Amino acid sequence: MNVLLSIKPEFAEKILRGSKKYEFRKTTFSHPEAVETVYLYSSSPVQRVVGAFTMAEVSEGSPRQLWEQFGHQSGMDDRDRFMAYFEDTEEGYAIGIDQVLELDEAIDPRERIDDFVPPVSFHYLDDDSELNVLNGSGAASPGNSSPTKLEQYSSD
Repeated sequence: MNVLLSIKPEFAEKILRGSKKYEFRKTTFSHPEAVETVYLYSSSPVQRVVGAFTMAEVSEGSPRQLWEQFGHQSGMDDRDRFMAYFEDTEEGYAIGIDQVLELDEAIDPRERIDDFVPPVSFHYLDDDSELNVLNGSGAASPGNSSPTKLEQYSSD
């Protein structure tokens, strides 16, 4: 199973550059162990799928606990901004980012899917989705120790 994750462009860029090691969410995937690849949909103004990553662990905790444990790898320098995101939320999730892949060319989903609507947070991709662009299974080949370019996963 693969996921399309909406993310602000600044954080997508930090994930792709390796300075953000955890993605924080108020809700998480129903079966995180079944997620093979998380595709990054960089929201407005970019509005493109810019890359993907495989997940490490998913940790749950209060916003304070998540900041204390993972804040230094959050891609945020401002604790107040982090806490504002979780305002009125008792529990949150830190999604560990394992292997990252930046697409050679960002994908405009509207060119592949006629009725594409960006997810508010995330949505699951059907196996035959036009956005499953990595190898035949759509997975980002977690066994490869240094993925950096899309052609490494091409099934051609």
